[in-house]
Amino acid sequence: MIAAMAEPRDSSVEEERERLLDSWERASAGWARHADEVREWGLPVATWMIEHAQLQPGQQVLELAAGAGDIGFMAAERILPGGTLISSDAVDGMVELAKTRAAEQGVENVEFRRLQLEWIDLPTASVDAILCRWAVMLILDPAAALQECRRVLRPGGRLALAVWDLPDVNPWTTIPRESLVRLGALEPTTAGSPGMFSLAQPGRLEAMLEEAGFVGVTVEAVPLVEAYKDPLSWLGAMIDRSQIFNRAWRELDDQRRRRVRAELESAAQEFTAPDGTIRVPGRALAAVADA
Repeated sequence: MIAAMAEPRDSSVEEERERLLDSWERASAGWARHADEVREWGLPVATWMIEHAQLQPGQQVLELAAGAGDIGFMAAERILPGGTLISSDAVDGMVELAKTRAAEQGVENVEFRRLQLEWIDLPTASVDAILCRWAVMLILDPAAALQECRRVLRPGGRLALAVWDLPDVNPWTTIPRESLVRLGALEPTTAGSPGMFSLAQPGRLEAMLEEAGFVGVTVEAVPLVEAYKDPLSWLGAMIDRSQIFNRAWRELDDQRRRRVRAELESAAQEFTAPDGTIRVPGRALAAVADA
């Protein structure tokens, strides 16, 4: 039996966890609509993770919080012949999305599982590598997730993950969020608070990996650019992919929605390229560590 699953759980924490899972289940349709865009703008991070994972033919690779599954599918090619990818997510909608995209891309050396990060329902020392992009910072207990990753990795196995860097280097999300903050519809975004920037402070991710028992920890900043065809596309991506933003947006009246659109149109001017596309920078923290 997996030790983490045998521990008693606080009912209030469980209620919050279920709320988060329900939120991601509802978000899966929006992520499906934007899957190709996410794959394209996230490619610098995916490439960093795959290169640093040092994958070899015949390995067993686990992708956690896979979403559309694209990083895992990149790994699946690297571990042939004989290797297997376990593509997993915590909600059924995302697992089904990954299944669909695997079929479209002809990825066959893959199995699909519903797994949560804080207790990974796999045997101890059962996989050679773990990939996890933009998920650890969103869960209630990231330390437990990293400990579980350490547990299921074989000795010498490798974890490659990514979280978001500081808010001020990610205007693609902070600009539209700040519009809602000014309206009182969202709480201010700060590094260290629960959410996408909870592991952004310098040194925090390294410390948590080392506390979980990992060695040889390397963390690097990886820049990326998110492109939109116009301000409404920028807004639509936020509504579709962020359930926090989505909930706040749905509660706005028409007047306040017009204000958000106007502010985003004004902000977009700074990032508008000569061809008319809006290219907004972002930055992730990518990490690799050995078990």
